[in-house]
Amino acid sequence: MESTVSFGVILTVLAVLIIAANTLVALAVLLSIHKNDGVGLCFTLNLAVADTLIGVAISGLVTDQLSSSARPTQKTLCSLRMAFVTSSAAASVLTVMLIAFDRYLAIKQPLRYFQIMSGLVAGGCIAGLWLVSYLGVSYLIGFLPLGVPIFQQTTYRGPCSFFAVFHPRFVLTLSCVGFFPALLLFVFFYCDMLKIASMHSQQIRKMEQAGAIAGAYRPQRNPSDFKAIRTVSVLIGSFTLSWAPFLITGIVQVACQECHLYVVLERYLWLLGVGNSLLNPLIYAYWQKDVRQQLYHMALGVKKGINSFLLLLSARDGGSERPREPPCHIVTISHSELDG
Repeated sequence: MESTVSFGVILTVLAVLIIAANTLVALAVLLSIHKNDGVGLCFTLNLAVADTLIGVAISGLVTDQLSSSARPTQKTLCSLRMAFVTSSAAASVLTVMLIAFDRYLAIKQPLRYFQIMSGLVAGGCIAGLWLVSYLGVSYLIGFLPLGVPIFQQTTYRGPCSFFAVFHPRFVLTLSCVGFFPALLLFVFFYCDMLKIASMHSQQIRKMEQAGAIAGAYRPQRNPSDFKAIRTVSVLIGSFTLSWAPFLITGIVQVACQECHLYVVLERYLWLLGVGNSLLNPLIYAYWQKDVRQQLYHMALGVKKGINSFLLLLSARDGGSERPREPPCHIVTISHSELDG
């Protein structure tokens, strides 16, 4: 019971941090979109929304972990809650893939990028993403254990958790259908972006050498390719390090029925995977210039508002205490008195 309560406290803190961080980043991205009208920022906004939903989804599990009632949540309700977590996580992963594809397209087709990735296309991509993640993943994958007995746990005692209702075979299915194909696609984007950036660097180097021989102007290096590669590499790294331990250990549990890894999977590795939704806003708050500058301006605005509020309070307190001061008697001395 004590371990369940401590796990509930950890879930509570994680849910609050995920919701707060992603809400803050979403607000900063909204203000940046209003100022700059950037299409790529729409994908960042969608990622913040998806990660916020993960925080909301895991907050629904907190009551089961902190409740001292001996009556656990019904199995069907628990399955629905875990399907909501799975669907929100799928939306987050698909958005990361969309961001990687957007950066890949910007490097692959730099001259045609703004023609291809228009606002209408970006909106269609986001709408299709949510359609796939919630209709495709929720009903075909999230609710799959409800209709397939081999993906269900034979016994359910509570409290509500992933492996309390889902069998590790379901993790194997998620890995084969979602994680490994997404990882392969990430690696393809990353390797092709590196190749294109290397070709661009070689062309710029040749132009610099030709310009130095002819005494002409030397072209400046454009670091946008490497910034895009850096963003994609950080996203791939955080996604892989967050979800790979949980999914690989789940596969091990399927292969080794005698191994009891459920405590490690649920108490540590599952939380590590869900924690990716906290890493994403931190990555964009640090690496993306538009978001970082907007957060800085928001912090300055909040600081200015707090200072104005404190000054108003101090002025009001000073005005209320002023009548209590003893009256000042001003003594005037004339020149005649001084001379006398």
